[in-house]
Amino acid sequence: MPDTLLDPITLGDLLRVASAPDYTRWEDQIRRTGGCSDPVHLTGWTIHKDKTTGETLHRYTTANEPGGRLRIACGNRRASRCPACAWTYAGDTYHLIRAGLAGDDRREIPATVRDHPRVFATLTAPSFGRVHNRPDRGACGCGAHHAPDAPELGTALDPETYDYAGAVLFNNHAGQLWQRFTTRLRREIAARAGLSRRELGDHLRVSYGKVAEFQKRGALHLHAVIRLDGPDGPQTPPPVWATVDLLSDAIRAAAAHSYTSVSVPAADDQPARTFRWGTQLDVRPVKAFGDGSDITEQAVASYVAKYATKAAENTGTLDRRIGELSELDRHQVPDHTRRLIHACKTLDPLYPDRRLWAWAHMLGFRGHFSSKSRHYSTTLGTLRQERADYRAAQERTALGLDDTEPDTVLVLADWQYAGHGHTPGESALAATIARQLQTNRETAREALRDQLTHEGTY
Repeated sequence: MPDTLLDPITLGDLLRVASAPDYTRWEDQIRRTGGCSDPVHLTGWTIHKDKTTGETLHRYTTANEPGGRLRIACGNRRASRCPACAWTYAGDTYHLIRAGLAGDDRREIPATVRDHPRVFATLTAPSFGRVHNRPDRGACGCGAHHAPDAPELGTALDPETYDYAGAVLFNNHAGQLWQRFTTRLRREIAARAGLSRRELGDHLRVSYGKVAEFQKRGALHLHAVIRLDGPDGPQTPPPVWATVDLLSDAIRAAAAHSYTSVSVPAADDQPARTFRWGTQLDVRPVKAFGDGSDITEQAVASYVAKYATKAAENTGTLDRRIGELSELDRHQVPDHTRRLIHACKTLDPLYPDRRLWAWAHMLGFRGHFSSKSRHYSTTLGTLRQERADYRAAQERTALGLDDTEPDTVLVLADWQYAGHGHTPGESALAATIARQLQTNRETAREALRDQLTHEGTY
């Protein structure tokens, strides 16, 4: 049952659902979605027939389901929208990133990739004005010693002089800055090896996996695992001159180079701007397990997976597109974030190709929150297909079709979208189911970790 007190309407609906004769089947559907907060409802049917004889092997229809509907997971990556589906997305991202660090035999990524030079780099945004902070020494610029969870952290010391327009335009162009950075990085590596940019491809390939994160001030920065491979990717070793020190030095040079910048023309009352990465650049080697380092393969993969399910919510903005500015009042959006959103609205007609208002809820950012280079490791699509194949095999077993060759079975189906979401009572029950599933997973994970530690393999 839910841990918090429920209002009478929700409680009444919860009792209605829990006392329904088909509750057990409804609960089974929700458990199969992982406790999804906003499941998609489908109506329809499917029939399995033997291609040779025409015999019906199995028949299914949603007419016998609770409400005449089948509920499937929404698949939303955002933890603020659906914690259950975001957990699955984070798990996939973790395996994707870690496979590129430690290898994965099932996906043809050799364990020798651990011997390749790889670093964890953080590229930050420049300053747009002074903000409330917690410096290592002394007090904030306002004279106060802020608590770690103080709401004013990251907000402007002087909102009237803070460059809100510059902040959202930087976020909007962050994707282009990353592209220019990766191009320049290859040139910097080639220069250190005494090669031309064209010749570099015969000796080495640069691979990466990255994720975006919003700082409290609403400015974007990027975390990236950057790795050097041989010319054919992770299956081949890089040349002996390709070292962690060379890669780290090339990253610093590429981030600071004038080529790694984006110019934005003047418009109306807005001056021309040139955006570069901030001076706070962090580059650290990624270590293997058990060497006492904080930047380990598991830690990096967990960090990237964590932020792959987030957006700009930690700044107080909305997690969906904004229709009218009046929505900011209804949702009590903080003043600093509100000013960033207003800047998107004001700048939108000045830079129509940048679609700033459409991405105002993301404070101007319009790129992918997590992405990777082609040869870094496996893909999210591959991981999802593996999960789908596993579930399909489970279904075949449950239907008694294990002894039937898949190629001999004809599947006919007709599905229609019938809505999404939960009633208030269903939502409370689904949240409880999601927590139970999460607890079970964490318990199983801890047991496995203890086992591996005991065996000396963790």
